[in-house]
Amino acid sequence: MDFVDRLRQLADKAQVVRQQLLTEEAAKNALVMPFINLLGYDVFNPTEVIPEFISDVGIKKGEKVDYAIVKDGKIIILIECKPINADLDKLTCSQLYRYFSVTDAKFAIFTNGVRYQIYTDLDSTNRMDQRPFLDFDITEFRADIIEEIKKFTKDAFDVSSILSTAEDLKYKKGILRILDEEWAAPSEEFLKLMIGRIYDGVKTQAVRDKFVIILKKALQEFVSEKVNNRLKSALQQDSFAAFDVQEPAPAAVEEKVVTSEEELQGYYIVKSICGAVVDVHRIAIRDMQSYCGVLLDDNNRKPICRLFFNGSAKYIGLLDRDKKVTRHRINSINDIYSHAEQIRMTVTRYEKNEMNLDAVEQTEPVAS
Repeated sequence: MDFVDRLRQLADKAQVVRQQLLTEEAAKNALVMPFINLLGYDVFNPTEVIPEFISDVGIKKGEKVDYAIVKDGKIIILIECKPINADLDKLTCSQLYRYFSVTDAKFAIFTNGVRYQIYTDLDSTNRMDQRPFLDFDITEFRADIIEEIKKFTKDAFDVSSILSTAEDLKYKKGILRILDEEWAAPSEEFLKLMIGRIYDGVKTQAVRDKFVIILKKALQEFVSEKVNNRLKSALQQDSFAAFDVQEPAPAAVEEKVVTSEEELQGYYIVKSICGAVVDVHRIAIRDMQSYCGVLLDDNNRKPICRLFFNGSAKYIGLLDRDKKVTRHRINSINDIYSHAEQIRMTVTRYEKNEMNLDAVEQTEPVAS
């Protein structure tokens, strides 16, 4: 089993047990220790992983960091844990700040077992940055993030290699954060820039108020159009079709379909779930006016599930052996993970049918 498969297993476990992890200690035992082990460090070997690490700092005596990871006799990573429901953005990791400057550690991790924030000292040597350069959720798979996580594994760990991309990751994250803030509530500076480039009249408060609404709509349309065009290009399809012959595809209407960000996220989750049984490159998406479909081999006869995200309530449609669809209400996109077993069973069923068909073809007598 490779690194990605093991990470996926840990993500599935997090979805299943997160409601039972009521304390910090529970999150550490169920998720953080397996994550450290996933990186290749023996959590039961004190020469590699030191739990409850103490290094007195100034007047602060007896403070502990949850874990210190050691390599070649030197501390390389400090880890501070919080309960699984903790919002890391609203908490401070003061112990990590203090310990970072008095140990050999070049990296510090702040985590609740699902979300991981990784810090270094890009701004000032031996002083932990205020913002992480890598921030990820193990239940949300992205190929580029997985490659960065791999750099922290015991066999691959190299400070120079990690730092070579850390600066780009940190500032890219900062830019994305600013864009997200501008998306939600355009700042006066951004609004002034836009108005100055397209409006020649007197810039009164009424004009500003009007442009706030226009700007937000324009940003939403811009992103939606970019996402949809990129998706169409990736799939290399001229038009979208329905899953199977039971529901014929509408004709010209499908040209107006816009795949939402939530539908894309749902597709990526289904894709990661299926990766445990088939190559993820075989998982395809087809968006319809009433639902977004996920298929195996981009084949109408191999529907995996349907995402009904267009209404006020969200549903995932799962298929039985006869390809009958049953809708299941989900409160958030991450709830898709609770249906992982049935999704994988559907994919496995198609694979077995394919294997049986091949076996029949191979045993059929050749006509003389």
